[in-house]
Amino acid sequence: MAAPRSVGLILVVVVAGLVVGSLLGELLGSLLPAGRVQDLIARGPTIGLTPPATLDLRFLALTLGLSLKINLVGVIGIVIAALTLRRL
Repeated sequence: MAAPRSVGLILVVVVAGLVVGSLLGELLGSLLPAGRVQDLIARGPTIGLTPPATLDLRFLALTLGLSLKINLVGVIGIVIAALTLRRL
């Protein structure tokens, strides 16, 4: 029986899969000619705070922002990372 996985390990593996997959998607998208295939692979929704939120306390200003750009290859990267984690 497999040992239980910590939430932190699962989160790291999913984020790593998303990052590697998104980078591969951007790379493949730049190599392909413009068209539907390039749009399918390289483009996707951007989720996050756009523009970043700013908290100004007069003596301290904090700017908080997080943005995730997800594409098709990034989702495939998450699936591959999850399957790899399951085998470990």
